[in-house]
Amino acid sequence: MAPVVAALRHKPGLDSRLVLTGQHSDLVDQVLDALDLRPDYDLGIMQEGQSLYDVAQGCLTGLGGVVAGYRPDLLLAQGDTATVFFSSLVAFFEKTRVGHVEAGLRSGDKWAPFPEEIFRRLTDVLTDLHFAPTSVARDRLLAEGFEPSHVYVTGNTVVDSLLRMASMEGKAEAPALRSILEDERSRLVLMTAHRRESFGQPLRDVFTAIRRLVDEHDDVRLLYPVHPNPNVVGPAQELLADHPRIELVEPLGYRDLVLALQSAHLVLTDSGGIQEEAPTFGTPVLVLRGVTERPEGVEAGVAILVGTDPEKILEEGSRILERGQDRVPSASPPNPYGDGRAGERIVDIVTSVLTGDSRSTADWAGP
Repeated sequence: MAPVVAALRHKPGLDSRLVLTGQHSDLVDQVLDALDLRPDYDLGIMQEGQSLYDVAQGCLTGLGGVVAGYRPDLLLAQGDTATVFFSSLVAFFEKTRVGHVEAGLRSGDKWAPFPEEIFRRLTDVLTDLHFAPTSVARDRLLAEGFEPSHVYVTGNTVVDSLLRMASMEGKAEAPALRSILEDERSRLVLMTAHRRESFGQPLRDVFTAIRRLVDEHDDVRLLYPVHPNPNVVGPAQELLADHPRIELVEPLGYRDLVLALQSAHLVLTDSGGIQEEAPTFGTPVLVLRGVTERPEGVEAGVAILVGTDPEKILEEGSRILERGQDRVPSASPPNPYGDGRAGERIVDIVTSVLTGDSRSTADWAGP
């Protein structure tokens, strides 16, 4: 949401407030600093071992108080998290319009990703302004019967933030990443894996395949920023920690993550955001999920669905690595998820809707 917040704050005549729910305070603080974000409200709902019920209660109570007190004309929420759905529900209770940034993503499987697939579907039901990142997402919304004049194709704001970070100079802060980037004899493979539907044996299968992949390519060094969830940390420590060319590290700062994506020869991830970010740099991605709500990368040839099947992970990973060191990001096709201007487009549309001036939305309205 940083590009939207920045555009809102530079738009005359609009007053906006930023709410931080505080579900993952340690992870988000670094991003707030990197993107110069200063929340007006911090709900601080994070609890040790919190469940979805805890998040629901914290969001509904905390956001309910904010919306009831501030009385906004429009509430903007981004993505498919618990925060997105419960904030849209609060807005409905308070009879406030909702704008959904990154609307229209669908995997087609209610259980994958869990619970995000249902959160985004339910959010779109409550939404008044759908900001679809791609034409594929727009078409899904139209197929579900949403009003075409309320659906806008804007690109994804994640690309805006990515390009902003990539333009900044500086060396890696994480020692492990800096060591790999300075080692001219090694190739970086980046992995992120944390989806709750993979907890248990599927995640263990992924780690087993990753270890074999590194074993079979002696110039590869794998960097794995480990999500703090105990269901991830335990298996990662057990199956990967003792390998000399696998680095298990704390979650990376945003700038370091961008450097890693720029430099990696291969990314393995179950993250939705990274599926959208890596294509900017032409970095091939193996998606550690059976289905994806982001098929544009697969269609563009920069992403491959491998799920948690060890043999498929090993086969596709080896095929990419055995191409050698010939990846040329500048020769890759444009990122199908955006061009870096999504935030300003969204705010132009919001301004037009709130003021009744339709001129700036002419290029972005659905058919």
